[in-house]
Amino acid sequence: MFIIGCDFHTRFQQIAMVDSPTGEIIERRLDHESGEARKFYEALPSCARVGMEATGHAHWFERMLAEQGHELLVGDAAQIRAGIVRKQKTDPRDAYHILKMLLENRFPRIWIPSPAERDLRQLLQHRVRLVRFRTSVMNQLHALAMGQGLCRRKKLWTTVGRRELDGLRFGFWANRRKQELLDMLDRLSPSIEELDLAIKAEAARRADAVRLMEQSGVGPVTALAFVLTLGPIGRFPKSKQLVSYLGLNPTESSSGGKQRLGSISKQGNSMMRYLLVEAAHVASRFDPELRRNYQRLQFRRGSAVAKVASARKLAVRLYWKLRDVSQPSAAGSHAG
Repeated sequence: MFIIGCDFHTRFQQIAMVDSPTGEIIERRLDHESGEARKFYEALPSCARVGMEATGHAHWFERMLAEQGHELLVGDAAQIRAGIVRKQKTDPRDAYHILKMLLENRFPRIWIPSPAERDLRQLLQHRVRLVRFRTSVMNQLHALAMGQGLCRRKKLWTTVGRRELDGLRFGFWANRRKQELLDMLDRLSPSIEELDLAIKAEAARRADAVRLMEQSGVGPVTALAFVLTLGPIGRFPKSKQLVSYLGLNPTESSSGGKQRLGSISKQGNSMMRYLLVEAAHVASRFDPELRRNYQRLQFRRGSAVAKVASARKLAVRLYWKLRDVSQPSAAGSHAG
């Protein structure tokens, strides 16, 4: 079997390869656009084990290796880089370092979702981006209306409010800006509604997502995103590991018996944190326990800290809803 350490870039990859029977190490730079990389892997006489850092631009490479029968291992980029001691950093050194970790059986392999799950993630990301863009358009229109003395807040988006907005007098360019923003808003809303229907249908087909929606404030978008982001819940033996995975744990710099905690690490999925904060804000209005926790922290630390803390508490609740199904024996130890 060929074992290959791959330092992957968008336009090329640097590899360090060892043939197990002979032990010979080969270093090469393979171009992507010219098809050199594809030809190289096709020409290998037997299957290969390829290791590379996690990256968001290698989906085509993963598909290609799978089609040719090669095994791909994706590793945690932070852990791989942490193992490099020398200050000299080059592509051949990085490729050889990955190869060495593979040969020594200490490659930090991570879980990767299936192609179907990745495609569903694109659905969620597209919906979230469109909603944020629509909010930006609505804020701009609201600012234009307030500049003319019309302050209706949410009522600006009713039929009466829209009629009042259309009737405002602007200068030539301001009027053009208003009209184009209104056209964008009219196009965005139907698209978002269509995506919401698709997400709702997909969430209804998944028992784990349906179970999460039993929690107040958690709708199809948050439930489906939570399931797709976490993958198999057994990957997280404790809720603290889940919180760390989502980037909701505080940064820490403790030494000499003194504990110093900072803001949250934000090392996880930013979209998932955004959805959890939104869901926690809604849940705190309907769930008595979350409401008490939110009000207490809001009084002591402010609303921003209270929202993040509520999102963390909500994430732990959703975690245990999934754990109770997969491991009923763990239902009695809901710590964290």
